[in-house]
Amino acid sequence: MPLAIRSPVCLLCRSRTPTLLSSTVSQVARSMATARLRRRVARMALSPNVTKSSLNQKRSGKERIGPWAGTNQTEARIRGEPRSRSPAALKRSAEPSAETSTPTPRKSESPLYKALKMQTTLAPIPYGRRTATKHKIANVTSFDQFPLLPIVRHSVFSQALPGLLDVTPTPIQRLAIPRLMEDSPNGKPATAGEDGEPRYDQYLLAAETGSGKTLAYLLPLVDAVKRLEVEDKENEKREEERKALEREERLKNRAFDLEPEEPPLSNAGRPRVVILVPTAELVTQVGTKVKALSHTVKYRSGMISSNLTPRRIKSTLFNPDGIDILVSTPHLLASIAKTEPYVLSRVSYLVLDEADSLMDRSFFPTTTEVISKAAPSLRKLILCSATIPRSLDNLLRKHYPDIKRLATPNLHAIPRRVQLGVVDIQKDPYRGNRSLACADVIWSIGKAGDSEPSDPFESYAGPKTKKVLVFVNEREEADEVADFLRSKGIDAQSLSRDSGARKQEEILAEFTESPPPPSPEEIMLAQKKRRQEDAIPFELPARSNKGENTRRLANTKVLVTTDLASRGIDTLPVKTVILYHVPHTTIDFIHRLGRLGRMNKRGRGIVLVGKKDRKDVVKEVREGMFRGQALI
Repeated sequence: MPLAIRSPVCLLCRSRTPTLLSSTVSQVARSMATARLRRRVARMALSPNVTKSSLNQKRSGKERIGPWAGTNQTEARIRGEPRSRSPAALKRSAEPSAETSTPTPRKSESPLYKALKMQTTLAPIPYGRRTATKHKIANVTSFDQFPLLPIVRHSVFSQALPGLLDVTPTPIQRLAIPRLMEDSPNGKPATAGEDGEPRYDQYLLAAETGSGKTLAYLLPLVDAVKRLEVEDKENEKREEERKALEREERLKNRAFDLEPEEPPLSNAGRPRVVILVPTAELVTQVGTKVKALSHTVKYRSGMISSNLTPRRIKSTLFNPDGIDILVSTPHLLASIAKTEPYVLSRVSYLVLDEADSLMDRSFFPTTTEVISKAAPSLRKLILCSATIPRSLDNLLRKHYPDIKRLATPNLHAIPRRVQLGVVDIQKDPYRGNRSLACADVIWSIGKAGDSEPSDPFESYAGPKTKKVLVFVNEREEADEVADFLRSKGIDAQSLSRDSGARKQEEILAEFTESPPPPSPEEIMLAQKKRRQEDAIPFELPARSNKGENTRRLANTKVLVTTDLASRGIDTLPVKTVILYHVPHTTIDFIHRLGRLGRMNKRGRGIVLVGKKDRKDVVKEVREGMFRGQALI
């Protein structure tokens, strides 16, 4: 019997149970998948070569190039010699330099470091430009050299500067008056540019405080108003002649038709010149000067502010006779222009006095609104300021790139005729008491004699009253300091935004107006009173109550105020300014000490310096004043 050939059969097929075969196949598949997962490297697993100091494998050039190439270098690969560090880097570091063994000083310790970091708030003016301007105006020595109308020139001596024998124009007047009068009014309104916006002349008058900036722009404007009056009369005459001819022709053609005549356009509420100032106090001061010139030159002027009643404002602005020059604040004029759009329809000259304030964040939207409404008829826009902050400089470069800048050689400089003294309140006997130091300084000033030549009437009418201004940084401290000074026998008053309008006018009048010389009757009464005081009394003076301070400082008045009285206020009678606090910025230094040295008079400033005050700042300002240099 032949042998049967067996086919090859696997071991798994020999098993008779099918369930066992399927379970075995699944186990094999599971083990193979697990082995595959075990062979995959985990993401957070580290290479076994991490702990080795260096790798012996050499990388090719392609491997060195990439976004992460060279991040794990342990040695610097420098080609050639390393570059030397810059001077700025050496100054920033306190490590010893390579050339010298002494350490490089830090910026705060370097003598080149300017202590007055707040000077950066002022725009710098090159000394080359200052010198060129000084030589340019050196030949102008009289108001007769200006092309002013004779009546306007006469008003300078009779109304603007009465009682002065030697009247010469100041640097800003020599610089500004001829330039503002170059383009005489020719009856043509502002021309429109390529972009459709009206074009008008733009000027910036920048001069130190007390240099006569108001008169520098007021004289050309008054002269322009008088010239425009003549042109208006000629235009009205020609217009009347034209209307008369048209009326005759209509009567010939229509003998029985009567047409109502159109009433002439009134100039009520349509000023020719507008002067904007930031505060109501400056409205009164500038408005008074404008009114004084009108007594001789004969034009109509008015001033409106929030201190006046609505009825007074309406009667001033909408006078039936019209108005030529208006002095106002931007917010009040802008609110009137919203209801009366024709108020700014006739403005030919717009002046922004104290432009550094009118162009800051609080005034800028309202000021630009007034300028845009007056632009169609505007011929000249004049900005006037005692300082040019960097914020104002950047704004002018952006919005008024074609503005003509007329800056005096001594801009941002405190006059050399003003002396600055420093009192350290940390020393005895004050020991940090700032108010006590201020009272002691005022008593010393009141008891000391006056360094300037005495008034010839002083011996008859008695000694003059000394006026002292005390500036504080916070308005809450004005009342506190004034109360303390009154407790020490000093006649002191406080002035801030919290004071009423009537009180502000009364207080400022004492520190801005110089008393007139006494009459013969007043001299006789003063002599009689002085003889009675020097006579032997018949009765002993009554004793005062115990504990009451009867010591009083006579012939001295003190005004404690904030920056409210530091801008534009003509404090001619004031000869002493006390800075109760060190000012925050150079601009405050210039404006506060600028209350002194007006009209070429001498003044004295005193700074109270404490433990936390910047003595280096005060030192730099004092040295700059001594050298006659600008603070920037």
